[in-house]
Amino acid sequence: MLNSKALFNARLLRKRMTKSEKMLWQELRNKKLGFKFHRQMPFVFENYHFIADFYCSKRKLIIELDGEIHNDLEIKEYDKFRTEAFEIAGYQVIRFKNSPC
Repeated sequence: MLNSKALFNARLLRKRMTKSEKMLWQELRNKKLGFKFHRQMPFVFENYHFIADFYCSKRKLIIELDGEIHNDLEIKEYDKFRTEAFEIAGYQVIRFKNSPC
């Protein structure tokens, strides 16, 4: 069950999307690729709450854009943990570098 903090954080992330996230969202929204995508989608696995950058339920696909902070060793380990949790739950995760445009 999603908690109110996770929902609040997802809404906040939607309002504070990076330039790269906004550009990708313009290409994913309104079924432009033939599938519906959601942005900043919250997930719960056991006691863990994650927010995926972009999510397509029909394809069980998660797209993550990784900015500079994802070069940090602790963040890389957390990203690996999140990816493994998503994959165990049956989702495919694709990660891209969120490089400045």
